[in-house]
Amino acid sequence: MATQSTIQGIFVPNIVPYDSKGRIDEDELRRIVTWLRGKGVTGFYPNGSMGEFIRLSYEERRTVVRIVSESAGGMPILAGAAEANIELVLEMCKYCADLGCRAVSITGPYYYKLTQESIEAYFRELAAKSPIDIVVYNIPVFANEISLPVLERLALDCPRIVGTKDTSKDMGRFQQTLHIIKRQRPDFSVLIGWEELLCTGLFMGADGGTLSSAGVVPEVVMSLYQNARAGKWEEARRIQFELLDLFSLMVNAPNFPEGFRTGYELRGFKAGNARFPLSPAEHDLIAAMRSKLACVLAGCGFDEAASECRRPGSATVPMDVDAIVSAVLRNLGADRS
Repeated sequence: MATQSTIQGIFVPNIVPYDSKGRIDEDELRRIVTWLRGKGVTGFYPNGSMGEFIRLSYEERRTVVRIVSESAGGMPILAGAAEANIELVLEMCKYCADLGCRAVSITGPYYYKLTQESIEAYFRELAAKSPIDIVVYNIPVFANEISLPVLERLALDCPRIVGTKDTSKDMGRFQQTLHIIKRQRPDFSVLIGWEELLCTGLFMGADGGTLSSAGVVPEVVMSLYQNARAGKWEEARRIQFELLDLFSLMVNAPNFPEGFRTGYELRGFKAGNARFPLSPAEHDLIAAMRSKLACVLAGCGFDEAASECRRPGSATVPMDVDAIVSAVLRNLGADRS
């Protein structure tokens, strides 16, 4: 098996836009990927939670990976391959390998609660049979948690398992992962999957992250990452605190990932209707969040969002909202085109 370099950088878990009939809008997805390429992101993460993979058919998930691969211009792709059983996971692994993806990301088994012994056996079988490198994805809110002892054994015993993505929001666990595993296997990639911990994770030695906000404000997330890599921690910390305001608005909106889909729309893309119904009250909440998010984005210098900062027929948004993250891009020289 050829050895590849450690997976590092910011990988974008992109949304999947839909057309007026609820089908994948392939042209708009290509436009999103092309735009993100121009913003300097490291790579792409199709079929993650942000892409609502669980609401897509198997064939649609293959389509998403194909479109992203074709549009990525040779940039590395870490593709979600969390299927319902081992046979389908391996089938998706082969498909992603044939497309030239760098690796696949696989969650713990979901829906049924399993023992850690079963989870370890599951990943060992995948590692033995997969034609592509695997990143073990720990996201206990949606799937069985992968314990640190299990992850350590997998990392040390299975060359095909090359990293982990952690979205547990548990900074203690994340640091233990770095301390216990990475010092024994330095090439093992440790990625953070939660914006609130990005700066801290990078400071402690994370290799990067897969971050939903990077699809909406790639300029901000990449600036934080680059400043951290350069050891400019004061600037990275400043950006981290201001990123929290953007992230909080989107992640706390009803029916994740609708808040982030709204963010894409404010940046000029057509997201289409969600594949899960919103109640009338939730529509109102999304509308209120959209106006606030527009103000925050406009305050960051993203002029395309400014027109929605004050909604017709509603009260003027207080000025302090405009100022929440007004300095995010100050002196960063980011391209806002």
